[in-house]
Amino acid sequence: MTAHPIFNVTHVPALEPYLARTGSIFRTFADQDSGCISYGLMAAGQRWFVKGASTPDGVSSLRRAISVHEAVAHPAIVPLSHSFRTDDGLALVYPWMAGEVLYHPTRSRHGGRAAPGSPMARFRQLPLPQVHAALDLLLGAHLAVEQAGLVAVDLYDGCMLYDFNDHRMTLCDLDEYRPGPFTLETDRLPGSSRYMAPEEFVRGSVIDTRTTVFNLGRALRLLLDAGDEEQQWRGTPSQLAAIKKATAAAPEHRFHSVHSLVNAWHAAT
Repeated sequence: MTAHPIFNVTHVPALEPYLARTGSIFRTFADQDSGCISYGLMAAGQRWFVKGASTPDGVSSLRRAISVHEAVAHPAIVPLSHSFRTDDGLALVYPWMAGEVLYHPTRSRHGGRAAPGSPMARFRQLPLPQVHAALDLLLGAHLAVEQAGLVAVDLYDGCMLYDFNDHRMTLCDLDEYRPGPFTLETDRLPGSSRYMAPEEFVRGSVIDTRTTVFNLGRALRLLLDAGDEEQQWRGTPSQLAAIKKATAAAPEHRFHSVHSLVNAWHAAT
């Protein structure tokens, strides 16, 4: 198959007109919290996800995403295929992955995790072996993140793409991940407060792999529950004990690494 011209381009004046000329746009995501505009593109007989940014914050986020993908690769992380500049920003090209984002907030619509028929509600009804397999992929990907010297930032269910046909979890939009440890120089990091560690809200705090441990602990707690109020735990007491340690308020009381958390989780499971 001949490579599509999009993979040779380094600059275009404007993103959407270029995509419309060189392929077929079958979906547009224009109301995103990030301010980015993304497209589903059919080109060269394949579907692609193209994410564009034109604001300073959005461009910085996509540049960070390029660095993340240069540092880490894992079968559960959607790979970056190409990037190119536009007159007012940057665009990234990813393969289109089958599945549904477990939580999809936009600027005009929030909530919906607990709504009957929502991706998250359906995920929470899956048989436990399928949920455990998805959680193993989430943890395995973050072993690779840790090994690459990165820490998770803005990890939440909006980064989790689940294919209900093939029963596979894939991670996307890890744009805010960054080398760690680092000192927080703002009042808070971006992210969902349901998943964030206490230190992510304190200027001058140290963000390190123990912060990632907390984020993952919250993910395990929320994804292995039958409801959104954390009152219908589907796991075991041993698993809940591992989560309690992972999400201790003080970083020094948590597992010291993702690797340690994964070992404890597998032992409990």
